[in-house]
Amino acid sequence: MRLPNLLATRRGRLSAFFFLYMTEGIPLGFAATAVATQLRRQGVGPAEIGAFVGSFYLPWAFKWAFGPFIDVFASDRLGRRRGWIIGTQLLMVATLLATVLLKLPEQLWLFTAILLVHNSFAAMQDVAIDALAVSTLHEDERGLANGLMFAGANVGQLVGGSGVLFLMPYTGFQPTFFFVAGTILLVTALVVLPMKEAAGEVRRAVAGSRLVSAGREMRDFAIDSFRSFLGTRGALAGLMFALLPAGAMCLGLALQSNLAVELGLKDDEVAWLNLWSTAINSGCCVLGGWLSDRYGRRRTLFIFVALQSLPVLYLMNELSRHGWVMPVDVNAPNRPQVPPPLVMALWVGTLAYNVFNGLMYGTRSAAFMDVTNPRVAATQFTAYMAMINLAISYSSSWQGIAAEAWGYPKTMLVDALFGLVGLAALPFMKPLGGGRWSDAGAGRRARGGAVVLGLACLAWLPYTWWHDLFGAAQPIAGTLFTLVFVASALFLLAGAAVIGPAAPRLSRLAVWVAPLLLLMHARHWVDAIAARLPDPAAFKAAAPLVFAAIALVGGVTLLLYARQSWGQLGGAVESVEDAAVQPA
Repeated sequence: MRLPNLLATRRGRLSAFFFLYMTEGIPLGFAATAVATQLRRQGVGPAEIGAFVGSFYLPWAFKWAFGPFIDVFASDRLGRRRGWIIGTQLLMVATLLATVLLKLPEQLWLFTAILLVHNSFAAMQDVAIDALAVSTLHEDERGLANGLMFAGANVGQLVGGSGVLFLMPYTGFQPTFFFVAGTILLVTALVVLPMKEAAGEVRRAVAGSRLVSAGREMRDFAIDSFRSFLGTRGALAGLMFALLPAGAMCLGLALQSNLAVELGLKDDEVAWLNLWSTAINSGCCVLGGWLSDRYGRRRTLFIFVALQSLPVLYLMNELSRHGWVMPVDVNAPNRPQVPPPLVMALWVGTLAYNVFNGLMYGTRSAAFMDVTNPRVAATQFTAYMAMINLAISYSSSWQGIAAEAWGYPKTMLVDALFGLVGLAALPFMKPLGGGRWSDAGAGRRARGGAVVLGLACLAWLPYTWWHDLFGAAQPIAGTLFTLVFVASALFLLAGAAVIGPAAPRLSRLAVWVAPLLLLMHARHWVDAIAARLPDPAAFKAAAPLVFAAIALVGGVTLLLYARQSWGQLGGAVESVEDAAVQPA
């Protein structure tokens, strides 16, 4: 019996992306819940388990780097994205089965290393799936599809985590590896293999060296990517919206977990709270996506983001009313009694928050798909997702610092208000339509982006001199500067491909400066590097001067970029159909 091509029908597409995202959630739940629990039972310490789980999530922080390769290098026979999905899923299964015979906890280092490789393939698969979704889903089904995708990821985490824990008393620990690998293979066999991906644009015939041809494709891709991010007001607004919190976030981050422990919830009570939160969030992901398809993406997203502040404000009021303001040490001898109504308020606030957060989640991803160019989908959409992860990271950081300095109620008030700032970008976050990905304002936006990044690089100089004034907020500032340096490097490299013919000297300078900006990340390892040198003191004294010089040169180069006309961004290929190149 021939299995159906799920991409051919609306219901099939919705089902396919649900199951594809489920394969992303299964290994995450397996490692973070089932494996971590088993390691703790075998006597592995919290620090080692924390390092294990942290390393497992590491590839997801850098998945944006896979985007250009997935966009450029593809098999026409297997499908541009389908080929990557098949290959990465098979490699995920292979790496998982390679750990079956390892002895834990004795070989935890090898187990961690193999699962790190495993999750690198999982992150690569995620990029390919998102790119396939952008190029396959119809505009009127993206909301519901994204809701189902996130619901699938949540179901996958429950299967890989709770499902494996329920199975373990009957099979033991090691056989559950076959269960996890088998679920991934089932999706590969029943969903991915029968799929027939629509043919993309006709690729150029390779003339001469394949290496030279690949380099030419990467250059063309850099230009297309640059144009896709800055070519329309909607795409640039998407970047701003991704960088800002999508509503209040504290009841979905560590602040909620801290409150649960402080208010006396036991492990099983925390588990039930998380289980109900995940179930509600998953269902509302689907509902929110469906509503956004029916009543408009930006309109519904605006409402969902705004509503997230209400449960936060409710719990803030209850904490103030019961006098639970500052964090309380759970081991303090004279810690105050926890009022039962406050525990109930935590449950109500958390579950209500997950209703609105779920409604927002699927809708937001669909909104990003609306402004993503299918030609460079793996890069552009993944960049939006990376910016969202950055917003989660700095939100969690500042909230922890603020809770200790201001107390919970003030922190929650700031979170509820700051979460509304991103709504200002939503009215501008709309596609041009007609398959166009560039307009007359592209050059102006490129110049503006160069100015902002250039001034941000130059801001490193005063920050270096007065960073002590930031106190406990220095890690947050450091994260933001890391974003600035990485974004500046990518802007210089992609921009050099665009303005190269018009400004050859400036583009060559940019190509040299960009790697130096990426090396600014080495500022976090100055002490470790110095310890290996014969004169550590001299190295430590010189390092800040070198970093300042790199930031200065980078800032000046970007300001020189701002003086270019960027006329190359207009009047170029604007649609996938127009971009098709006939074979030679």
